[in-house]
Amino acid sequence: MTTLAPKLPAWEHFEHEADVGVRGLGRTLAEAFEQAALALTAVVTDPGRVRERETVEIEIRGSDPELLLVDWLNAIIYEMATRSFLFGRFEVSLQDDVLRALISGEPVDRARHRPAVEPKAATYTTLHVEVDDSGKWVAQCVIDV
Repeated sequence: MTTLAPKLPAWEHFEHEADVGVRGLGRTLAEAFEQAALALTAVVTDPGRVRERETVEIEIRGSDPELLLVDWLNAIIYEMATRSFLFGRFEVSLQDDVLRALISGEPVDRARHRPAVEPKAATYTTLHVEVDDSGKWVAQCVIDV
């Protein structure tokens, strides 16, 4: 039986009790963070339904990649909640201890987006950020919904 490696970048969900796990996969750490953000959006709606109408800048400082992932996802959740937005495009750059990102999206349109749940917070549950045995970056944690 042959198993094909997933095309990178990619994202996926994994089950975790009443919450949802998000996992981003990428050739670089920045790609893995972008994909984890897409997985976060996919908890709410199909990211393909989100139009790029407005762009928001995010900057986060931190030297620990795992803590940076949680802060990154929580910054997106904050922007989603305070703006009543969904985001479908994420451009991340990581340099030294700074994550800079441009996130693009639009106000929630309940008819078109059909939001499933509202993410409350990224958690430390199953948190890990690492390069796996195949050389791809994996960034994952559980989202409280």
